[in-house]
Amino acid sequence: MKITATHIGTATVLLEIGGLRLLTDPVFDPAPAEYRPGPVVLRSTEGPAVGVHELPPVDAVLLSHDEHPDNLDATGRTLLVGRPVLTTVSGAARLGGGALGLAPWQTRELTVDGRTLRVTGTPGLHGPVGDVTGFVVEVPGEEEALYVSGDTVHIPELDGIGRRFTIGTALLHLGAARFEAFGGGELITMDAAQAAALTASLGARRVVPVHYTSWEHFTEGREETTAHFAAVGLADRLHWLTPGVPELLG
Repeated sequence: MKITATHIGTATVLLEIGGLRLLTDPVFDPAPAEYRPGPVVLRSTEGPAVGVHELPPVDAVLLSHDEHPDNLDATGRTLLVGRPVLTTVSGAARLGGGALGLAPWQTRELTVDGRTLRVTGTPGLHGPVGDVTGFVVEVPGEEEALYVSGDTVHIPELDGIGRRFTIGTALLHLGAARFEAFGGGELITMDAAQAAALTASLGARRVVPVHYTSWEHFTEGREETTAHFAAVGLADRLHWLTPGVPELLG
């Protein structure tokens, strides 16, 4: 499976796959900025590497969840209008419009201008802060698939992905996010150890880390992830994208 991926920032990635352009978790507000979604304060430290007006035409959005500004901010919401949005079942109800909900393991066909992808929702757990979904994206007729984890920790249900699909590339949301206000500081996104364990479970040839920079609440970055993957013999699986630079992943 050939994918062109451009890491725009945080969990925002422009994917060109099967002739369609997909945008994940659109975050495009200027930085620094401060948000108060509930009992915590989220502070961004760096803006997107590609501005919203610099994007090529986007065919659809893969939105892991709609409730947090590090995955969907005010500017990003403008990109949901007029195009299909695949997200959680509860998120689709909140967003309305072209939003379609995916329950875990539910598959929908996404067809735009005669080109079709199969998208399957995957389980996720984002602490006590709302529903989340990941995605497996398939091009009909191709053996390998793309996995986008969404904001989740490594839960046993995710080990079923490698049994159901042949994952070539996995985009994993990392950062080891945690807040004392949520579960006493328990992880609400994967740390390096969980990401490595999931990588082994998936059997993915390539792991692309996203969602690990540009916000104060991330507690791990590239250094910690690189070191742990090397320690467990998975260094060759890691592939870091340069923000703003399109890269062909074959």
